[in-house]
Amino acid sequence: MTAEKHHDFDCKAFTARQMDDFILLRFHDKFLLRTTDLSNRDQILDYLDRISENEKIKVLIIFGSPEKSGCQEYMDFYHLVMESDMGTDAIHRMYNVINQLILKIVRLDKIVIHCNSGKVISSFLNISLACDYRIIADNTVFQNPCLQLGLLPKGGGAYFLQRIIGVSKAFDVLLAEKDITALEALKMGLVDMVTGMESLEETAILKAHQFSRKPKSSLTGVKRLLNYSLRDLEDYLNTENQELTRAMMSSETWKQYWA
Repeated sequence: MTAEKHHDFDCKAFTARQMDDFILLRFHDKFLLRTTDLSNRDQILDYLDRISENEKIKVLIIFGSPEKSGCQEYMDFYHLVMESDMGTDAIHRMYNVINQLILKIVRLDKIVIHCNSGKVISSFLNISLACDYRIIADNTVFQNPCLQLGLLPKGGGAYFLQRIIGVSKAFDVLLAEKDITALEALKMGLVDMVTGMESLEETAILKAHQFSRKPKSSLTGVKRLLNYSLRDLEDYLNTENQELTRAMMSSETWKQYWA
């Protein structure tokens, strides 16, 4: 008889722990910078492939790193790679890693719960929008550093937001200059639940148990039907890459690098 696979895993980019029929996956800090290392990308995607093959796993809970520095991480990433030998190759690599992660989440035949806290930049918000359920701590603020560099949010934000909150509110979020608080995000429909930081994991686990009590066939079927309208997501993400490149090439902030 084949031994049952256990999906505990630890690497530079994330740590994962299996609890019964669900997985807790925690991303480590400096996510954007870690995308420049393809081994990190491969470990993330390969791990998601492995749990996809396990019929007993019904729910994946993803936690963003609590050590994020918000806008500063975004600014540091762009300036660091542009002033190094990595240059635009690293930026395009980051775009593509986020694309692949989002597509993998949407196509995963598990319910995906996303949890976050602290300072959350637009790219991390966008990754959460690809998930099926979103829980944040009450200390969460959503920040949009893209405008400071004349860029666009990466990660399918425009695609998901217009479906979740409508076009006009999507404009407000994508072009926001002020932070969006946890309660504001809940009121807008960006997240499904707000809880205290100390109870974030417990709340997520309780929600995972609620989902996991349902038949696997029902969970998978409902997710496929709800995601049917996302068939053109991959094309959108490729177009988003092109628009981001165009914005960078035309932004005053980046002209010094093209001289």
